[in-house]
Amino acid sequence: MANAIDFYFDFSSPYGYFASTKIDDLAAKYGRAVTWRPILLGAAFKITGGQPLPTIPLKGSYAAHDLARSARLFKVSFKLPSKFPVATTAPSRAFYWVSNKDPALAKKLAQALFHAYFAEDRDISNPEVTGNVAAKLGVDKSELLQALNDPAVKERLRIEVDAAIERGVFGSPYIVVDGEPFWGSDRLDQVERWLETGGW
Repeated sequence: MANAIDFYFDFSSPYGYFASTKIDDLAAKYGRAVTWRPILLGAAFKITGGQPLPTIPLKGSYAAHDLARSARLFKVSFKLPSKFPVATTAPSRAFYWVSNKDPALAKKLAQALFHAYFAEDRDISNPEVTGNVAAKLGVDKSELLQALNDPAVKERLRIEVDAAIERGVFGSPYIVVDGEPFWGSDRLDQVERWLETGGW
């Protein structure tokens, strides 16, 4: 079977959210699976000097316009959250904890967390909110909240973030197909062409 596609994203990334609604169907069209890998963009920003879009003069106001336009293009519900960006440690740890037991459920959790933040304006940086989103999918909320402070879960996220940076990941979404990296939801057309043709 062909290699899985690696899909790196930060839960506070609207472009990561947009890509998350398309990446699995796109991959399946070409017989590929997708490995979802939440990361913490703040760690990459320390290396690149990057900043959250809303804090950048000129670029920030353009981004707000582009996000609304992109949401229409991707046909997804979107509302710029009242608190943006947010820390995504809690949802990322929750994802990896669930993934250890049920990768398919972890992917559903990621989709639900993205929707909660970018369509419902719920602050997923709050462990209680993340726990409530997970509970709706049948995850034991009290177990999850306890797991968020488990040293093993903390270490898992740290390892994933370090490995992503070592691989060159600096943004969200960051999609790797057979070693070929693509940054941004606006590169999904190129991802598809690469899958279709085997590269150029």
